Amino acid sequence: RDCSENTDRIRRSLVYSLAKRKVKHSQSRVRLSLSDDGGTCEDESQEEAEVARPLVSETEGSSPEVAEPSVCMGLMETGDPNTELGHSERQTWSRQMDFIMSCVGFAVGLGNVWRFPYLCYKNGGGVFLIPYVLMVFVGGVPVFFLEIALGQFMKQGGVATWNIAPLFKGLGLASMVIVFFCNTYYIMVLAWALYFLAHSFTSPLPWATCGHEWNTVNCTTNFSRVCLNQSLCLEHTGLRSSVMEFWERKVLRLSGGLDEVGDISGYMVLCLLATWVIVYFCIWKGVKSAGKVVYFTAVFPYLVLVVLFVHGVSLPGALNGITYYLKPNWSKLSEAQVWIDAATQIFFSYAIGLGALTALGSYNRFNNNCYQDAFILALINSGTSFFAGFVVFSVLGFMAAEQGVDISNVAESGPGLAFIAYPKAVSLMPLAPLWAVLFFLMLLVLGLDSQFVGVEGFITGIMDMLPPKSFLCSLRREVVVAICCFTCFTIDLSMVTQGGMYVFQLFDYYSASGITLLWQAFWECVVVAWVYGADRFMDNVACMIGYRPLPYMKWCWSYVTPVVCMGVFFFHVVNYKRLVYNAVYVYPWWGEVLGWFLALSSMLCIPLTVLYKLLHCKGSLMEVRLSCLLTDSCTNLWSVVVGSDVQFV
Repeated sequence: RDCSENTDRIRRSLVYSLAKRKVKHSQSRVRLSLSDDGGTCEDESQEEAEVARPLVSETEGSSPEVAEPSVCMGLMETGDPNTELGHSERQTWSRQMDFIMSCVGFAVGLGNVWRFPYLCYKNGGGVFLIPYVLMVFVGGVPVFFLEIALGQFMKQGGVATWNIAPLFKGLGLASMVIVFFCNTYYIMVLAWALYFLAHSFTSPLPWATCGHEWNTVNCTTNFSRVCLNQSLCLEHTGLRSSVMEFWERKVLRLSGGLDEVGDISGYMVLCLLATWVIVYFCIWKGVKSAGKVVYFTAVFPYLVLVVLFVHGVSLPGALNGITYYLKPNWSKLSEAQVWIDAATQIFFSYAIGLGALTALGSYNRFNNNCYQDAFILALINSGTSFFAGFVVFSVLGFMAAEQGVDISNVAESGPGLAFIAYPKAVSLMPLAPLWAVLFFLMLLVLGLDSQFVGVEGFITGIMDMLPPKSFLCSLRREVVVAICCFTCFTIDLSMVTQGGMYVFQLFDYYSASGITLLWQAFWECVVVAWVYGADRFMDNVACMIGYRPLPYMKWCWSYVTPVVCMGVFFFHVVNYKRLVYNAVYVYPWWGEVLGWFLALSSMLCIPLTVLYKLLHCKGSLMEVRLSCLLTDSCTNLWSVVVGSDVQFV
C-alpha cells in the first residue's frame, strides 16, 4: 500500500495520541514530509522525532515497563483511533460498564445453561472442573483477551483488525462467515422459547396432557415408563410422552427427513419475525442503544436463575440430583474425551473466534484495562456455568424422583434439556405455569443479548472493511441493520418448515462447530505470536493499560494455546461421526456434503486469502512479497515519526 494513502489517517492518529496524553502544544510539533511522488515518508529533523517520545512516557500512572513509542505505534499503521479526534463517526461506550455487560450478555448464553451441566455430570462430576479450569487459563482467557485487546488497540471490527498481517486477513473474513451463520440459526432457539412462553399462560400446560389435536393414540403423561406394579416396570417403546409430542408434532411439525421440507409454519414465522424485530431495535442505534438494553438482558437471567435455584433445592429429590452433578469420579481424568469436552466447551461458551469480541473491544476507550476485564469476564462466564448446574440438576433430581427412574434417564443437554426435559419437570411442579413462564422468559432473554451482540459484531466487521464511499457505507445505520436482519430472516424461513429442525441441526453441527472455532483460534494465536510478534503485541497492550501483562499470556499465545487447539482439532477430525437426529435419523450423504460446505466456507477463507495475496502481490522475489504482506510497508512511517525503527517480524 502506498504510504501517501495513509498520510491523513496517520496524522489524525498522532493528533489523537498527543491530545490524550496532554502533551504541551509547544512540545507536540510533529511534521510529516512527503516526497514529490508521494512514495516515501521522511522526518524533517531528529529534534521533531524526539518530540514524539512523550506519547507514552508521560501517561499518568504508567509503569516503568511501558514499551517504547515506536513499538506502541507499530500496530496503528492500518487503523485510526476512531474516537472523537480520530474518527468522529465511531461510537464509544457511554460507560465502561456498558462494555462489561455487553460481553457478559454475549458470552454468557444458552450453552452455559444447557450444555455445561450435562458435560460436568457425564465427565466425572466435580472432577470435570479440573480439566475445565485448566482449559480456561490456557485456552479461554488468552484468546478472549487477545480478541478484545486487538479490537481496543486497532479501533476496528473483526476484519480490519487483521491488517496487522495483511497476508492473513482471511482470519477476519472467516470470523464474519462464522458469526453470520451463528446469527442465522441461533435465533431459532429464541423463536422456540417465545412460542413455549406464549403457551405457558394456561393451566394445565398444553404439553402436560394428552387429548390435543397434535397428540397420537400413543401419547402418555407418565412420560418414560408405564409401571404395572411397584416391582415391575416395562418399557413401552411405542408410547410417547406428551412433552415429546408437543415439541415434535406441534412446535416443529417434524417431517421424516431433510429431503421432506414440507410447508412453512405460520405461527413459527410470527415468532421468528417478532424475535428479529426485537433484535433490530436493540442495536439499530449502535452501541449507545445496545449498551442500555444489555443491562436488562444480562442481569435478568441471573435473577431468574436465583429464583429457580431457591425453588429447585426445595423440591423432593433435589439433593440426589445435585449429588449426581458433583459426585467425583476420579477415573474419568484418564479419559481423553473428558479433556476434549472441557476444551471444546471453553471455546463454545467464551464465544471465541466470532469476531464479535473484537468489535466490542473496538468501542472501548484506548486506555481501558482490557487485561483486567478479561479475567473478570472469565470468572463471570465460568461461574455462571457452574451455578446453572445446580439449577438444572436440582430440577432433574426432582423429576427422576417423581417418575421413579434414575437421573441418567432424564439428564439431557442442548434443545433436549430446554424443550423436553425441563418442561417435563415444570409440568410436575405446583404452580406449573408460573415456573414455565420464568424459565422460558429466562431462555429468551439469555439468548437475546447473545444474538443482538453477535449481529452488532457482524455489522461492525463488515462496515469497517468496506471503503468509505461504498453503497452500504452511504446508507444510514438503521437501514444497514435492517438489511442484515432481513437477510438472516429470509434464510431462517428454511428452519420453520417441517424439515426445519434438520436444517437447524446441520448449521449447529457444522457451521459453528468445535472444528471451525478451534481452527480459527489456532490461527489467531499463530498470527499474533509468530507473524506480528508476541512481544510486540505485549508492548502494544502496555501502551493501553500502562503495564505489560503476565508472561504467561505470551507463552500461551506462542505455544500452549495453539498446541491445545490443534490437538483437539485433530481429535475431532479423527473421531468424526455422521450427523444423526434424535439417535434415529441418519443424515443422507448429500446432507453431510452440505454440512461440510458450511464448515469449509469459513475455514478455507484463511488459506485462500493467503494464496490470493501471494499471487496478486507485485514483485518478483518471494522474500519481497512476504515482507510486504506480513507487515504493511507503511509501518515504516511510524518509525520515521517517532524516531525509532519498527522491526519486521
